[in-house]
Amino acid sequence: MSTTAAASGTFKIGGDLEVTRLGFGAMRIVGEGTWGEPRDRDEVLRVLRRLPELGVDFVDTADSYGPFVSEDLIAEGLSPYGGGTIVATKGGFTRQGPGQWRPVGRPEYLRQCLLMSLRRLRVERIDLWQLHRIDAKIDRAEQFAELKAFQEEGLVRHLGLSEVTVEEIEAAREVFPVATVQNRFNLADRGSEEVLDYCTREGIGFIPWFPLAAGSLAQPGGVADEIAQAHGASTGQVALAWLLARSPVMLPIPGTSSVAHLEENVAAAELTLNEEELARLSAAEA
Repeated sequence: MSTTAAASGTFKIGGDLEVTRLGFGAMRIVGEGTWGEPRDRDEVLRVLRRLPELGVDFVDTADSYGPFVSEDLIAEGLSPYGGGTIVATKGGFTRQGPGQWRPVGRPEYLRQCLLMSLRRLRVERIDLWQLHRIDAKIDRAEQFAELKAFQEEGLVRHLGLSEVTVEEIEAAREVFPVATVQNRFNLADRGSEEVLDYCTREGIGFIPWFPLAAGSLAQPGGVADEIAQAHGASTGQVALAWLLARSPVMLPIPGTSSVAHLEENVAAAELTLNEEELARLSAAEA
């Protein structure tokens, strides 16, 4: 396969950490409910080792995926991260079972998350560490101060936030430079449009999670389906191409545990939608 992610262009996280815009999300390489080991461990390792060959150099994970399983697999499959591979991770979300997520933002717990991620990923510094959720039970200023300390101590290079509002981003920026924001955003769910527009204006990387979703637009006769057929593409590829065209700070991270699906996702980097197609997708309601 000659197609690589390079056609998606690049973005400099924090102004100095250049990555290819079409990345890889590592939530789906673990078991069902984001819990436990994957069904096919060997295939997952093949997926991870295929990433550099496909020009994908930005991998996003979290300590809560598995929990811990995703980071362990990434280290096994990609360490020592040749070819400029950047692994971003997150902390501050705890797991009590399949599909269960609870934020814990106590500073000492966030520090434990980071230190354990360093150990599992086999690195001395995390290039991008993200607060998975702001814990409403803990003063957010305490959480932000701990993140700043991570950076000052050289444990992380850049810091990001996940599932936040513009007001929360601005509050965090009073404490440390916010390099990225990771909110749910796709053709079917554009609830973070205001946040995306803010990130675009401010040059903050925007990492849309669940990027392949297209809802009813992907159904037969839907706008995404019609455009996909016109290009001989899949609706997932159309969804990714729309995201990449939506903003220069957009860093989609489609995830999969299948090499074939990975290659299909990467091919979206070379899918160019015309202005009319982009407008139809943007105007459509899923």
